[in-house]
Amino acid sequence: QSESTGVIGMLEVIQSDFTRLEADTKASEAAAADEFKEFESDSQVDKASKNVQIDNMEQERENKREELTQAKKSLESTQKELTAALEYYDKLKPSCVSAGVDYQERTRMRAKEIQSLKETLKILNGEV
Repeated sequence: QSESTGVIGMLEVIQSDFTRLEADTKASEAAAADEFKEFESDSQVDKASKNVQIDNMEQERENKREELTQAKKSLESTQKELTAALEYYDKLKPSCVSAGVDYQERTRMRAKEIQSLKETLKILNGEV
């Protein structure tokens, strides 16, 4: 009989160990499931937030591309205007800048030209 008590006692210990192990495992699984649900929820919120950021960044990129296109068109137009103005300046420069004539000579020539114009005006007005 003592052998049967020993075997039954051993089986009872094994059963209590399995019961305790089952309770610990169920508690661990429940905690892990709760942790996973929280992680999954946080991940979904984070994913949604990042998708919104992606959409915003794509819209901003598109806006910047449009601004760049406009800026390039404006630069091209301005460059054409500058080129035309420089060509016109190059045409005017020889007539505006006297080659080798100093200020006194230009003043004397200008006074002579004014006097000549005054005389012409008198002739046209019949004063002479």
